[in-house]
Amino acid sequence: MTEQNTTQAATPPDDRFEVGIIVAKRALKSRWASHAWLPVSALPDIPAASPWTLLSATPEEETFYAGAYEVSLHPAETSHYRDNLVSGRPSLWVALRQVAEGNYEVANVTADPYEGESMAEGIGEVVEAVPMPLEVQAKVLAFFEAFHVEQVFHKRKRDRADPEALARQGTGTRRRGDEG
Repeated sequence: MTEQNTTQAATPPDDRFEVGIIVAKRALKSRWASHAWLPVSALPDIPAASPWTLLSATPEEETFYAGAYEVSLHPAETSHYRDNLVSGRPSLWVALRQVAEGNYEVANVTADPYEGESMAEGIGEVVEAVPMPLEVQAKVLAFFEAFHVEQVFHKRKRDRADPEALARQGTGTRRRGDEG
């Protein structure tokens, strides 16, 4: 092996990649709404289909390819990605936002479970956790392994109070101008 080959750094894993999002329009039996839109899955590759292509239809549900969305990974969030990967059900959180009556767009996709939880607290967006494809799990794991630094928790110790620092200075009999 040449010296040049041994000194070259390995290519860092991608911190951004795209996934395809599948959404469903489900019929409801309600007097307030006739249907609901829900993210149902993520694709590891982007299909040749254009966004909002109808994939299947039954009287109860229509599924659509909603389009591609970029997932961003951040080195400061690697412990969150680890929590997601070891959870037993690795997920991507997908948020849909209504842009017009009956029209939705993919607003956000994240692999960070805590960011996904905070997205669900907002009003006006539909947020669902969908299964993370194995290929995406591999990308998130590679990013975790490249950038994770374990933070050791150190309990902070308080300084002991100095009783003299809190005591009054002198007896209080001196007045301004008294030299003594």
